[in-house]
Amino acid sequence: MPALTHRQQQILDFIAESVTQSGMVPSTREIQQHFGFASQTAAVNHLRALEKKGVIQRSAGKARAVALTSHLERERIIDVPIYGQIAAGFAETTEQENDGVVSIDAASAGVGKGKRVFALKVRGESMTGAGINDGDLVILEHREPQPGAVVAALIDGETTLKRYVHQRGEPYLKAENPRFPDLIPVRELVIQGVMVALIRKFRN
Repeated sequence: MPALTHRQQQILDFIAESVTQSGMVPSTREIQQHFGFASQTAAVNHLRALEKKGVIQRSAGKARAVALTSHLERERIIDVPIYGQIAAGFAETTEQENDGVVSIDAASAGVGKGKRVFALKVRGESMTGAGINDGDLVILEHREPQPGAVVAALIDGETTLKRYVHQRGEPYLKAENPRFPDLIPVRELVIQGVMVALIRKFRN
């Protein structure tokens, strides 16, 4: 990063101090008045120089649209544990495995802070109608499902990935492929996670 002049460093420090004290970036007029510049143009020129040197970012057309590069937060990346595979076909008896982790951008995946998430590799074709294919990796969150959500579920002791549906107050699991039957619980239906994102590797 190019070195700052003495005046540029003073302006950068003034911006940082204003943000710390008031939570607001000073306007170009406030910078002009603080440093005794003859016009706002001088303040604007200093901001342009700071932007060119990469220490601030500016948005056109807004008086206070300046952000300190050092204050810009990197998107939150989280490591999601992969707990083996899940049947997207007929329900199967499976044991939880630990197959490492996958790193994802939490914001893009819609995962809020403090949420408990895990990943499973899809095996089977019962959810192809929902765009979920064999070999995909689904990201799931531990929370109560809404009707229509795609879920990892334990149904009568076996696990599967299906759509969670309510009909006349009774829940069941719906396949998204006409070749596979819907699954109606006889004894129990436990939702293990609600799908929030999907990762697919490109295949030639």
